[in-house]
Amino acid sequence: MRIDFVSDVACPWCAVGLNSLERALERIGADIPVELHFQPFELNPQMAPEGQDIVAYIGSKYGLSAEQIAQNQAAIRQRGADVGFEFGPRGRVWNTFDAHRLLHWAGEMDVERQRALKHALLQAYHGEGRNPGARDVLLSCAEAAGLDAGQAAEVLDSGRYADEVREAEGFWQGAGIHSVPSVVIDRKHLIQGGQPPEVFERALREIAAGAADAG
Repeated sequence: MRIDFVSDVACPWCAVGLNSLERALERIGADIPVELHFQPFELNPQMAPEGQDIVAYIGSKYGLSAEQIAQNQAAIRQRGADVGFEFGPRGRVWNTFDAHRLLHWAGEMDVERQRALKHALLQAYHGEGRNPGARDVLLSCAEAAGLDAGQAAEVLDSGRYADEVREAEGFWQGAGIHSVPSVVIDRKHLIQGGQPPEVFERALREIAAGAADAG
């Protein structure tokens, strides 16, 4: 089974969704062999390098008050804790395009290294409030994922994979993906949002059973 996890590093529900999906995969075990790939989506592609205050950004984009934002963040923190992800303070929103370029590079080499890099990036931003668009943060995340920091620096400094990331973003948007996380199974089935592990597990088992019956 191929799973494409379409997401953005800037998305807190993507951190919840990935950890929840992984809990479901742990429960499934060897019953369903899975290959997990990460696909790019940008919530704020026009964001300037200096970023923006998170309360001002969310308030402007979604029309929420500071109190509503605080309530939503508390709910997300609890959902994260339920699946083993601890949210820390996040004061700003930043551009994530370079993070997606680095993820694309990692995915070309090794899907497990890509997965480790995704976790490192989510932890850096949502766990520690660090800028996932900053060169030093990206390089430290690459090292934490077991990737070569020199090669990662070359990717960042050269602008490599910019076209590939934009092409992939366009593909998934053209396929109807307009919110994240979106979990696409075998390019045919869609599960949206940071669902609880039992929802992912049930859906994956049903899809696998349906594919076995069709075969």
